[in-house]
Amino acid sequence: MIKVTEVKSRSDAKRFRDVARSIYRSDSNWIAPLDADIEAVFDPARNAYFDHGEAIRWIFTDPQETDVGRAAAFVNYKKANTYEQPTGGMGFFECPDDEAVAAFIFDTARQWLQQRGMQAMDGPINFGENDNFWGLLVDGFMQQSYGMNYNPPYYQHLFEAYGFTNYFEQVTNHLDMTKPFPERFWKIADWISHRPGISFEHFDYENTNKYISDLKQVYDEAWADHEHFTPLNELDIKTTLQKARPILDPEIIWFAYFEGQPIAFLVMFPDANQIFRHFDGKLHWWNKLRFVYYKKRGEIQRTRITVMGVVPKFQKRGIESGIFSQLRTVFAKRPQYREVELSWVGDFNPQMQALHAAVGGKFGKKHITYRKLFVQGMAPQHAKTLGKDKNIKKS
Repeated sequence: MIKVTEVKSRSDAKRFRDVARSIYRSDSNWIAPLDADIEAVFDPARNAYFDHGEAIRWIFTDPQETDVGRAAAFVNYKKANTYEQPTGGMGFFECPDDEAVAAFIFDTARQWLQQRGMQAMDGPINFGENDNFWGLLVDGFMQQSYGMNYNPPYYQHLFEAYGFTNYFEQVTNHLDMTKPFPERFWKIADWISHRPGISFEHFDYENTNKYISDLKQVYDEAWADHEHFTPLNELDIKTTLQKARPILDPEIIWFAYFEGQPIAFLVMFPDANQIFRHFDGKLHWWNKLRFVYYKKRGEIQRTRITVMGVVPKFQKRGIESGIFSQLRTVFAKRPQYREVELSWVGDFNPQMQALHAAVGGKFGKKHITYRKLFVQGMAPQHAKTLGKDKNIKKS
């Protein structure tokens, strides 16, 4: 008989995190997420999604008193009812290769969601934005970049055996910055860079509020017609930037303007996991000192694009090429950055898939966001393809 424990105390939270350490004990590819990052997801004081939602997490213990699994469930009430049926989420799933245990874990999440009026659940997803802890890895089992989900290959069978179906696929491509971009790309970039009224600026902390406002303006306009759009929260953006300050490189976050008005942005971060892989999820004072050491030694050689957007009026006009042109100049001054991870683009976004191909991106990994419908007889669903005039990628 599996015992279920709701996480309520600090000791419970440690057990929750340690389940993953047990699952991946022999997997050299797994990089432990920072304990603080996981706890922030479930802290109402640090996660604004609690303003319009709720979350719970559990530990699953076998008859031998061994913690063998874990999971979380959550409802974002602001978004749940925008679907054909009210849809909640589950994530932070860890489990042995055992269908019965997995089914028990999934049933626990399902029952909690049904009690709150949900008729479906997506997973594995996060109680927050989809740039972190989102999707099941099914191809590309390598050390993941910061914020990207990693799991054993057998998880795919556990999800699908329970009845989860593919809601959308998330492809991450890698860009080798030591190789030249295609010639056609540079012609477009040069043309757009010299177009009257077009200008580019990189982020700087002295004007944080301005750039946060510009990012929100572009994002909200670009995503307004998306079927499940929710506006960005400026406080969330500011919190993310402050948290990332120890690694953030302002010159790899760019904005495009037309006659002074924001029309596009690209947010990229150095991949902190290339350092965090040494820390086992702990960021105490000693590891903070070690972080500075590894950073100065040039341990971070990869960056990750988490989000990029263009307002509808300026889509398909080469604005993205102009931004990449600015980045190319920056990377020439930072030879330690050898690779850019273009993560991730959904199969519902053919325009951004085309951009990845245009800059020479090569396949790196694939995640799947699954959906489990609770109502018998409903046909499997798939995320709707963005309109032909959309050119926005949300990581």
